[in-house]
Amino acid sequence: MSPSVRLQEMIRVIRSARTQGEERGVIQRECAAIRAQFRQADNGGRSHNLAKLLYVHMLGYPAHFGQMECVRLIASPRYSEKRVGYLGAMLLLDEKQDASLLITNSIKNDLSHSSQYVQSLALCTLACMGSAEMCRDLAPEIERLLRASNSYIKKKAALCAVHIVRKVPELGELFTPSARSLLSEKNHGVLHGAVVLITELCERSPETLVQFRKAVPELVQVMKGLVMSGYSPEHNVAGISDPFLQVRILRLLRILGRNDDVASDAMNDLLAQVATNTDSSKTAGSAVLYETVLTIMDIKSESGLRVLAVNILGRFLLNNDRNIRYISMTSLQKIVQTDHNAVQRHRGTIVDCMKDQDASVKRRALELSLALVSAVNIRSLMKELLLFLSCCPPELRSHTASGIFNAAERYAPSQRWHIDTILHVLTTAGGDVRDETVPNLIQLITTATELHCYTVHKLYRALVTDISQQSLVQVACWCIGEYGDLLLEGECEETEPVQVTEDDVLDALETVLQSHMSAPATRGFALTATMKLSTRITQNVDRIRSIVSIYGSCIDVELQQRAVEYNALFRKYDHMRAAVLERMPVIDKNSPGHTNGEMVAGGTLKGLEQTKNKQEEGTEAPQPAAQVCDLLDLLGGSDEPLQPRLAAPAPPGLGAVSSSVGGDLLDLLGGLDPAPVCASAAPGVKVYEKNGVTLTLQCDRQTDTSVTVTLVASNSSHCDITHFTLQAAVPKSVQLQMKAPSGDVILADGLGQVTQTVLLNNPNKVSLRMRVRVSFSAQGSTIQDTVQIDSFPAAACE
Repeated sequence: MSPSVRLQEMIRVIRSARTQGEERGVIQRECAAIRAQFRQADNGGRSHNLAKLLYVHMLGYPAHFGQMECVRLIASPRYSEKRVGYLGAMLLLDEKQDASLLITNSIKNDLSHSSQYVQSLALCTLACMGSAEMCRDLAPEIERLLRASNSYIKKKAALCAVHIVRKVPELGELFTPSARSLLSEKNHGVLHGAVVLITELCERSPETLVQFRKAVPELVQVMKGLVMSGYSPEHNVAGISDPFLQVRILRLLRILGRNDDVASDAMNDLLAQVATNTDSSKTAGSAVLYETVLTIMDIKSESGLRVLAVNILGRFLLNNDRNIRYISMTSLQKIVQTDHNAVQRHRGTIVDCMKDQDASVKRRALELSLALVSAVNIRSLMKELLLFLSCCPPELRSHTASGIFNAAERYAPSQRWHIDTILHVLTTAGGDVRDETVPNLIQLITTATELHCYTVHKLYRALVTDISQQSLVQVACWCIGEYGDLLLEGECEETEPVQVTEDDVLDALETVLQSHMSAPATRGFALTATMKLSTRITQNVDRIRSIVSIYGSCIDVELQQRAVEYNALFRKYDHMRAAVLERMPVIDKNSPGHTNGEMVAGGTLKGLEQTKNKQEEGTEAPQPAAQVCDLLDLLGGSDEPLQPRLAAPAPPGLGAVSSSVGGDLLDLLGGLDPAPVCASAAPGVKVYEKNGVTLTLQCDRQTDTSVTVTLVASNSSHCDITHFTLQAAVPKSVQLQMKAPSGDVILADGLGQVTQTVLLNNPNKVSLRMRVRVSFSAQGSTIQDTVQIDSFPAAACE
């Protein structure tokens, strides 16, 4: 291929290349020839070579060496060369390239050119790749062209002004008067550019928005002219007069009428006219109607007009185009909270959309159906949702089950209906429900005292039928363990009488224990239920003892531990077995610390108060060992649960000291009422000063969410302080990591310090708070104290 080959011939040769390597070779040879011709001082084929280079660039090969050639061609007096030069600038240059600044003067000269086509090239290039500096330099020229007499130039200038406003928003004031005058133009292209420019100005400046609200009547007249005008071949699309301009005007009216009664009243009649006179059988008409609906719902429109908008969306649901159905349900999802009754009228159509083959339409119909559930239609709509759950795609089961649970909890007509609904979901999609479903259902069952017999019978039948649904099996095992005596009695008025023997129940639980489908947690439920049955049956206690003993050597550590403890209960504490395994009390979901079936640390505040009262009365109340490591409600009374963290391991002897003070960490705040400390005055401030110990807090922000807190302790007394430790707790939304302290001895008279570094990660950027416990020994006595830090230095909070 010779260096002077034409563009068409080069394209033909590149397309005929059989391999990528052959194509690369052709392009490399042609680029080398183009470079050589660029270096020639007198080259009449510059535009021809640059056109070939632009094609190479479009194929993804480097073409940056042609940037300066673009600058030369733009400065050429010939239109054919200018056209290729400007095209090359738009493709090869951007605002980050230094070469883009070299064409600023050429663009400025071409904006004053006598030919409208040269002016158009300059306007398009500036609107495509103009930097902020170029926009500032050329903005007066663009404003001048907005007042030109040529409609072709005004249209291009309006779109270029949009780019300038986006790049340099403060220049918007320069174009406001000209944009206002463009609304009186008859040319559709100029009108379209003016509406786009005004929309951009109003979105970026509240003051400009107030000014253009006065132009609402003028926009309404323009829109009425489009709606009522006859057939115009130049602007007609499928029987709709210039739908692109109509959509732009409707978007601008939506911005101008938002939160303004006067502007909204001025456009109400127009919107009603557009909504009733626009044909929705074509895509162009549907686009105009959709924008009309969005405008009606976003402004302060009349109630009848809003109902009309919802009805339009309801008609969209019957459209054969799935895209139209999808956007209709998306819009209904946004307005269902404010116009619930109007959307309810289309409930049947929405439910039918859940049977659509398209996954996106099906998901959107599901979300909208869940939003339509109310106390009035809960029974009928829940039947449809449960039917959908049985045949929905696997990726939608979890979302469907969660939505059914939430709706049932809010609008359940009775507890029995609520329990039946959840059990139906667990039977159908038990493997796709969230983890908190099991404790929530258990809580519901315990509160429905009169339904215990009905529930345990129903769960037993479900367990015998299918043990593959783990959530259902766990709830069934729990209920059988708690209410097994009701199951064995066989007297349940609400279900068919079924005679169940002790062996039948134990066989069912043993099947769960031995099944390969049972998860470790499920086996734990089954083993505990088996153990609880030892106090509810009379003839098979030995069999239960043998079942429990088998799992004393189970490979699963959790199951093994349970079995060993149950065996010890049989052998050593058999006289206490009935009391230990008695029926669980009713769970109060609203009790402190109960959240989604889980107990958070620090939540059992009432229990702690009762325990504390018993201790004050002289009654010994043993503390659970599992709570020893909890700092509990270290920031008592806060809305957020805390995440306790302990300092480095305590030195030898600290255990004895702790026993003498309070027994364990449960009484961390016992008898203490520390005054809050505000640490917002300086980067490093004192947060504690007592008993000769001074504690200073310093903050160093590492990133937007992480803070390094340094606690420095010094000793101003005349004796050394030993066994010095710090413990801290923060809200649960903050992650805390404590580094090892620099030591545990502070020398007297300020001769030594102990430094403790604490790393805080605050992803939610909540207000930082911390409570610190100080513990040390001085002159043979042990001292413990607590300080609360309610605010941190500005360096940590910014």
